[in-house]
Amino acid sequence: MDNPARAAILRGMEPDSDILIIGGGLNGPALALALAQSGLSVTVVDALPQAKRTDDQFDGRAYALALASQRLLKAIGVWGAVADLAQPILGVRASDGRVGQGPSPFFLDFANGELEEGPMGFMLEDRHLRRAVLAAMDAAPGITQLSGEAVVAQEITPSRATVTLASGKTVSARVLIGCDGRTSGTAQRAGIGRTGWGYGQTALVCAVAHELPHDGIAQQFFTPAGPLAILPLKGNRSAIVWSEREATAKAIQALDDDGYLAALHERVGDYLGTLSLEGKRFTYPLNLTLANAFVAPRLALVGDAAHGVHPIAGQGLNLGLRDVGALAEVLIEAHRRGEDIGALDVLERYQRWRRFDSTALALGMDTVNRLFSNDNPILRIGRDLGMGLVNSLPGLRRRFIREAAGLTGDLPKLLQGRPI
Repeated sequence: MDNPARAAILRGMEPDSDILIIGGGLNGPALALALAQSGLSVTVVDALPQAKRTDDQFDGRAYALALASQRLLKAIGVWGAVADLAQPILGVRASDGRVGQGPSPFFLDFANGELEEGPMGFMLEDRHLRRAVLAAMDAAPGITQLSGEAVVAQEITPSRATVTLASGKTVSARVLIGCDGRTSGTAQRAGIGRTGWGYGQTALVCAVAHELPHDGIAQQFFTPAGPLAILPLKGNRSAIVWSEREATAKAIQALDDDGYLAALHERVGDYLGTLSLEGKRFTYPLNLTLANAFVAPRLALVGDAAHGVHPIAGQGLNLGLRDVGALAEVLIEAHRRGEDIGALDVLERYQRWRRFDSTALALGMDTVNRLFSNDNPILRIGRDLGMGLVNSLPGLRRRFIREAAGLTGDLPKLLQGRPI
């Protein structure tokens, strides 16, 4: 066989890219940007069409980004496009209470200035972050985007992972990464089971404009039915993440806007003045779901595909971005050493790094939700005294603040604001 013919056959044996990411929400594109910066070629497949993914209409959804997550977004070249649109979180107040009765006298109150690195985090609307991430991908060399394409099958061989799309096209890579949510098809097709349970709660999610300023303070109000978060956005606006028992949430969601706002006002009180809705209202059933493994040969799971958690502390996206930082670091460093980046022993480094941390945090949030989502008088006394104790001890307060800012544990370089 002559050399040109042999070269053509060898080219045909090469995968289409180094990395194939399924899911184009936020974690998938962030990971693609981090990997492409180091010269790896990446293909991102998402079932939504491009126009839907770049829609600029405000839909009420927003994220509480920990300071470490902001550092990662800066490191991958996204933060500059959204910095002026983000609301710094200048304080956090958590209180216990009942609907219509106001908070208990015991609370946690973290004020601005207690963290020397800066604000504890930032609130940012989904539409702004999503568009910035997608624009960065459009401008990045080495990233191929396939929008409006659904994966219908996948195959793992010793040398590559290949997926088949609904259009009939096949795409291959050295590593397949599932960023496709709590019901991850990537995990299912790989035979990775899940462990979890429902909470009997539904999250009511919206944004409101209000008469009085929020002063950058994020509020977490625990009621017997579930936690209610009031999170500051730019201007006199706040994002609402409001957990209720399923039947109550269904009834509230069925109300007209005036009835919905009346129910919300009963829980929030008057501290923000008159409320009005901005954008759409959403509901999400709440559950805990953990993948039984984060990796398999030539495959890794990231974000909700690995761990879907309760929104009680707004940690879902932050956990996903920690995965992004860890997996990017593992793959890039393995590639630089000349290792096979899809080998199981390489991918298991990522699993060892992230699985315990994310599982511990998920179960911790599960415990907090169960502890506070009830009206047991003994538990109420215990949790109120516990909050009062934490609030009065500077060392313990500092530990809680640094944990909320994502500054504890074995942080990947990107979450420290350092290049890989």
